[in-house]
Amino acid sequence: MKKLRVMVLAHEELIPPDTLEGYSDKEIIEWKTEYDVISTLRDMGHEVIPMGVFDDLGKIRRAIRDYKPHIAFNLLEEFHGNSLYDYHIASYMELMRQHYTGCNPRGLMLAHDKALSKKLLTFHRINTPHFVTFPLGRKVRVPKRLHFPLIVKSLVEEGSFGLSQASVVYTEEKLLERVHYMHEKLETPAIAEEFIDGREMYISIVGNQRLQVLPVLELRFGDLPEDTHHIATSRIKWDWKYQDAHKIEVVAPELTASFTARLAALGKRIYKILGISGYARIDLRVTEDEKIFILEANANPDIGYGEELSLAGEAAGLSYEQLLQKVINLGMGYRSDMVRI
Repeated sequence: MKKLRVMVLAHEELIPPDTLEGYSDKEIIEWKTEYDVISTLRDMGHEVIPMGVFDDLGKIRRAIRDYKPHIAFNLLEEFHGNSLYDYHIASYMELMRQHYTGCNPRGLMLAHDKALSKKLLTFHRINTPHFVTFPLGRKVRVPKRLHFPLIVKSLVEEGSFGLSQASVVYTEEKLLERVHYMHEKLETPAIAEEFIDGREMYISIVGNQRLQVLPVLELRFGDLPEDTHHIATSRIKWDWKYQDAHKIEVVAPELTASFTARLAALGKRIYKILGISGYARIDLRVTEDEKIFILEANANPDIGYGEELSLAGEAAGLSYEQLLQKVINLGMGYRSDMVRI
């Protein structure tokens, strides 16, 4: 394996310390992914240059000029505090003719816009829950075509941001309350979609043109109370003690060969429709009669150790080191003219 100079791009407040010693779980979880990537790449022998960024592209330009990295490992999920600007970072890498990991600008933009991606998938006759959006700064009007219960999410944020048991609503009154909460407290536009009761599964894919579908994973909700909605709330996603207490885990389920092949083919179609490259995770729900509903496609999902992508890699026989190296290799081999929609 060739040793490379790797510039790791991350939010300036998430550049991790050199060791986990002395830090609480609450502190570690904030920068765990950055720590996992940086420390593992160093253990693999690569020369790693952490680069904290908030609102200054000049820092990236100077780092490219001064360090001449072979590749930028892109962990930036926002710029200037705005998550919608993530694809501009990838665009800047391309303008600078700098190799980078993860998804291309167009794929990031399409996948990040939950409403637009759902419209594209619906055009291609892929099942997604019916939905409506509630932009900031506009009067909230409830359409009649949606059927309760609904689940209210941020239109643009990821990582279960703002998602809780209160996100599932059964009346127009509760819908309005939740939308106002998203607008006023969390300052994000909202999307309300019909709640699909079923198993939550994830399809992880790596590749540019030749795609590798990793084993499907399922989020098991353990022994949550019966009256609790089985949704991936921020608590279920990020609270390690809560996960342990309620036996919540992500596992590779036993599926028939035909259903596994069906999911793999669907995952590849979605990846190509949205023009994704690098790596992605597709979230879906499966009903009792095996009807599949796509919830969203996550380009550049969390690549920390123990998260869904790395767990899927392990199920495929890829160590965490091999997964990171594969992502780097894909970034080194990517060209902007590869992407087609």
